[in-house]
Amino acid sequence: MDTSTPLIEFSRVDINNGDSLVIADLDFTLNKGDFVYLTGKVGSGKTSILRSFTAENPVRNGKARVGDFNLIGIKRKQIPYLRRSLGVVFQDFQLLMDRSVHDNLEFVLRSTDWKEKRAIEERISEVLEQVGLTSKAHKMPHQLSGGEQQRVAIARALLNKPAVILADEPTGNLDGETTAGIMELLTRINRETGTAIVMVTHNTALLSKYPGRVFVCKDCSCHEIISEQEIIDLDF
Repeated sequence: MDTSTPLIEFSRVDINNGDSLVIADLDFTLNKGDFVYLTGKVGSGKTSILRSFTAENPVRNGKARVGDFNLIGIKRKQIPYLRRSLGVVFQDFQLLMDRSVHDNLEFVLRSTDWKEKRAIEERISEVLEQVGLTSKAHKMPHQLSGGEQQRVAIARALLNKPAVILADEPTGNLDGETTAGIMELLTRINRETGTAIVMVTHNTALLSKYPGRVFVCKDCSCHEIISEQEIIDLDF
């Protein structure tokens, strides 16, 4: 894909949650290096948009493309390859609790057709260094703090070098100090690697402290706001 082509491009797309319309006529473009927030009240459609990007929520109208994948009528066999091209970070970490940090990461690589042991070990070392957890590879998830577990989840999202990371409330279960560490990590990854990030959050304090593009979901619509005053005036 041409580097000037948007990584994600939605035009006049309706976003549904099951049979319910949650966002009408979404226009959304994500370019390399963007850091984008989706914000709004609980139930306003933020997470449903992310699920549309991964084809978990089918898209049936408008123009909807993620990378080289046209989401309108995407074939079931294409969906795993679409998802492999994205990194996803969840609020509740979703680590495998019965295996170590290293084995969590190895499981993902082997599940995405990595076969050479040396390459697997090198990639695990690289992502753990990126997130500052090189000494934790042998630990079990329950032996880690919440912030460390989220760093493992970010490392997992980085494994296949995605152009886009989708982060669904990645700081939602964390205290203020730990939130700051995770935000600094995500913004550094964005800045240093050019990986685009789309982050769902209801924490409006983050929007000014860690600037990015801001889309507000409200009243069945989601639109980008431009001015800092609009961000300051947000009230959820």
